[in-house]
Amino acid sequence: MEPRSNHPVGSPRWATTRTQWRALGLDDEDIRKPKIAIVNSSSGLSPCFSHLDPIAAEVRRSIRDAGGVGFEIRTVAPTDFIMSAGGRGGYVLSSRDLIANDIEAVVEGARLDGMVCLASCDKTTPGQLMAAARINIPTLIVSCGYQSCGTLDDGERVDIEEVFIKAGHLASGRISFEGLCDMSARAITSPGVCTGMGTANTMHIVAEALGMTIAGSTPVRADSDRMWATVRESGRVIMEAVEHARLPRDIMTAEAFANAVSATLAVSGSINAVKHLQAIAREAGSDVDVYRLFERQAESVQPLSAVRPNGEDSIEEFEDAGGALAVLAQLGDHLHGAARTVTGETMAARTASAVVRDERIIRPAVDPRGQEATIIVVRGSLAPDSAIVKLSVSERRTKTFRGPARVFGDALSCVEAIERGVVRAGDVLVLRGLGPVGTPGMGMASQPVFALDGAGLTESVAVVTDGQLSGLVNKGIVVGEVSPEGAVKGPLAIVEDGDPIAIDLPRRTVDLLIEPDEADRRLARWTADDPPADASGWLSIYARNVEPLHRGATLRGDRSR
Repeated sequence: MEPRSNHPVGSPRWATTRTQWRALGLDDEDIRKPKIAIVNSSSGLSPCFSHLDPIAAEVRRSIRDAGGVGFEIRTVAPTDFIMSAGGRGGYVLSSRDLIANDIEAVVEGARLDGMVCLASCDKTTPGQLMAAARINIPTLIVSCGYQSCGTLDDGERVDIEEVFIKAGHLASGRISFEGLCDMSARAITSPGVCTGMGTANTMHIVAEALGMTIAGSTPVRADSDRMWATVRESGRVIMEAVEHARLPRDIMTAEAFANAVSATLAVSGSINAVKHLQAIAREAGSDVDVYRLFERQAESVQPLSAVRPNGEDSIEEFEDAGGALAVLAQLGDHLHGAARTVTGETMAARTASAVVRDERIIRPAVDPRGQEATIIVVRGSLAPDSAIVKLSVSERRTKTFRGPARVFGDALSCVEAIERGVVRAGDVLVLRGLGPVGTPGMGMASQPVFALDGAGLTESVAVVTDGQLSGLVNKGIVVGEVSPEGAVKGPLAIVEDGDPIAIDLPRRTVDLLIEPDEADRRLARWTADDPPADASGWLSIYARNVEPLHRGATLRGDRSR
C-alpha cells in the first residue's frame, strides 16, 4: 500500500515537499519510503527527559535500517515537580492535552505514516496514547526508563518520594534543614522518571497492558542494556505495524482497556491512571467507562505486587522479577488473552512466554500480596459522579471517618493552617478549587497530605479534594479527584465549615450530611467565582473547554471519527 505521506508525483505538494526533504539530505528513494514520527519530549528542565536525545537518534537509525525514514518531532515536556510551580499547578495535567495536540498538529499536518513515542514522565505516556487513539496511525510506545536513587550515610535508600515526604516534616522539626538538603542532594543518581510505582511507571505498564509496546519492555532502568535493546528493535516493529496497518483503535479495544485496568490494580498503580485511561478511551471514540471498570474489577483483582509507596519492594526488584509481562501472565483468567498488540501477536501469546523470576515479588492471582484492591472509586452525596481513594497493599489505616468540614480554597492556606496547629484531630479538610476548571488544569493536593504527615495527623484527619495527587502519595485517608469539582455547581461547591462529612470505604461512599432542603437552598444561591486572575492564555482555553474528571478531563471535541 502506498504510504499516505507520498503525494502525486509532479504535483505542487510533491514538488515543494521534495524540495524541503532533499535539503535535509534525503534522496528520491528515501522520499518514497514510509515516514515515521519519532515523538520526543526532550528537555533540559528535568532528569525525566534529559537522556532522550540519544534515544531518539538510535530510534531513527533503527527505522532507517528497517526501510523507513524517521523524523524527530518535539512536544511540550511536563514534569510535576518542576512545572507545578506556576499557574497554581495547572500546567501539569493540562499539558497532557498539549502533548496530544502537538503530535496531531505535526503528524497529521505532514500526513506521516506511523509514530514511535518516547515515554518518560507522568503526562507524556497518556498524552502520546491519546494522540495515537485520536489520529489512529500505527504507533509504538517506548519506555525510556526510571532513574536510579541514592543512599544515605547509614546505607538507607533515598529517592525523590522520600524527599517529597520529609519536606512536609520540616515545619514540625521532625527533620533538620541540613538533613533535608542532604537527602535532596543524594536522591537522584541518573536520568529517568521517578522510582517507585508512581504515575510514570504505572503509565508505562498501562501502555504495555494496552498492547502498545514491545513485549516485556516495562518498567526498565533508564539507559540500561534492556532499554537500549528495545530502542534498537523499535524500527523493525513500527515498520511491520505500518506494513500490516496495525492501528491503535484496533489494539486499544474494550478488552485492552479491561486488561489495563486489571494490570493497574495488580501493581497497585497510581490513581492518576484512572483519568488517563478514561481520556485515552474518549480519544479512541470508545464508550468504555473506565471508572466503572475499576469499580467492577476491584471486586476480583487483588494486588500482586507491592512496590513503594504501596509496600517495601523497589521498582528494581519488580523489574528483575519479570515486570509488566510477568504481572499480565500472573493475572490468569482475569486477562483478555485475545486482545491484539502492536507486534501482531495476541496478549495470550505474549504472556505464554513470560517468565516470573520471583513469585515473592510478583504473586499469582490465587495468592495475592493483598486481599483488597488499593484503588477504590467512591461515590455519594458529596461525590455523585466519582472520587478516588488510594490504599496500600498492607492496609492498616481507618476505613471509616466522620468529622466536621474545614474548608480551604487553595493548598498553601491549607498547609499554613496545619503548620499553625489550627487543624485538629477529627477534622475533614475540604480542599476545593483544584479541579480542571477551578485551577484551571488541576492543582496538586499532595502538599497538605504531607503536611499532615509532618504534623503527625495523617491517621486522625481526613482530606476530601477535587485536586489531583502525586502517584507517590499514599498517606492517610484522602478522597481525591472529587467530581463534580468545587468550581462548578454541585455538592463540593456548597460545603461550609462545620458540615459533617462521612467517609465509608467498605461501602464505597463519601457523603455530605446536611438536610436535602438545606442543600437545595445553598445550590439555589450558589454563583460561580470569577476566573482566577492568572487564568489567561493556554489555561483559560483549557478551562473553557475541559470535560469533567469522570470523562477523563479531555478537551471537548468530536471523537466519533
